[in-house]
Amino acid sequence: MGRFAPVTEQMDVILRDAVEVVPVEDLQRKLERSLKSGTPLKVKQGFDPTRPDLHIGHAVSLRKLRHLQELGHEVIFVVGGYTARVGDPSGRSEERPRLSVEEIRENARTYVEQVGRILDVNRVRVEDNSKWLEPLKLADVLELTATYTVARLLERDDFSERHRAGKPISVLEFMYPLLQAYDSVALQADVEVGGTDQKFNLLVGRTVQERYGQEAQVCLIMPLLRGTDGYTKMAKSADNYVGLCEPPEEQFGKTMSIPDTVLPEWIRLSGVYPRDAVQAAEIGAARQPYEAKRALARGIVRLYHGDEAAARAESAFDRLFKERKTPVDVPVVEVDTRDPGLRIEDDKVWLPRLLVAAGLAASNSEATRLIEQGAIGVDGTVVESPEATIQIGGAVLLRRGKRRFAQVRFR
Repeated sequence: MGRFAPVTEQMDVILRDAVEVVPVEDLQRKLERSLKSGTPLKVKQGFDPTRPDLHIGHAVSLRKLRHLQELGHEVIFVVGGYTARVGDPSGRSEERPRLSVEEIRENARTYVEQVGRILDVNRVRVEDNSKWLEPLKLADVLELTATYTVARLLERDDFSERHRAGKPISVLEFMYPLLQAYDSVALQADVEVGGTDQKFNLLVGRTVQERYGQEAQVCLIMPLLRGTDGYTKMAKSADNYVGLCEPPEEQFGKTMSIPDTVLPEWIRLSGVYPRDAVQAAEIGAARQPYEAKRALARGIVRLYHGDEAAARAESAFDRLFKERKTPVDVPVVEVDTRDPGLRIEDDKVWLPRLLVAAGLAASNSEATRLIEQGAIGVDGTVVESPEATIQIGGAVLLRRGKRRFAQVRFR
């Protein structure tokens, strides 16, 4: 289907799997105008780099962006380099911990590579919202705050619940939906895509655009995928996610750990099954959930790593969980003890730095968090203290979670 497909066909593609379009008549009108003028719609979605990994929950809306790409529209991937400093309060019962600029940059570094697993990156416009938010002067910020009222902000569920409970809400958090809305102003967005948890923010964008004299964007609301815990939405902050770029064994094992209750929505939203095969897969899951889960896990790994990786991941899973063996192909990582980044003292290295050097964590802060969660093992023993150090010499077997291993050799 190309750029000049009839509006009815475009509407069918765009509305597929969407929860809501606000307002749908505006979308049809924008598509008709686009078709007549030959000018593509500007479609944006933002992602705050609060963690280094994008996950298969994000992929639900990323695939919708891919569909819009294939229809010939301009997809704008917004990296929230500035909004991540504020922290999205969506669904939060308390203020989100703030990240440093260095942590944000480190997390954002691989985002383009990750979205390339779904989108055609040669046809994606990537923008960091620091580009237009950082230069704002106080007068500009005051003008932005004048576009919306506190009463309207308090209509938001998470804000209203915290207000009733007497929990603090900072003015900084009030700024988040306004800053995200300003992204739409800066980009003159026609459509913004987001999950159901982002509906309020997207609607604020409509209002703020109108206050700045622009035509309001259409809000394309996509469903949320519940995480591996089976209860809450898949989220980086909840550590219940399957990352797009995680190793095949990790993707396979995490998928096998999901409760049977979420199998139908994973089948429907994971992108593994063609539209005409979803119903049969759901029926199969109801009859044989374990086999359906294995097929789903193979499909997810195949989607992001290929057929051979899917076969290897399944074999590794069977060795580890059916036969209770350590994987036979544990990667060997050689660590140069002369590396000043390790900061070796008294022939000992701080474990979080070693985990980063071994590729089992993206940053010292992530490694520290994993240790605190009991997710790190050294030579078969779970490490409890983030202050742990490792003696230099010989080989060390590191484990992250149940499925990722690395044998470290010092040189």
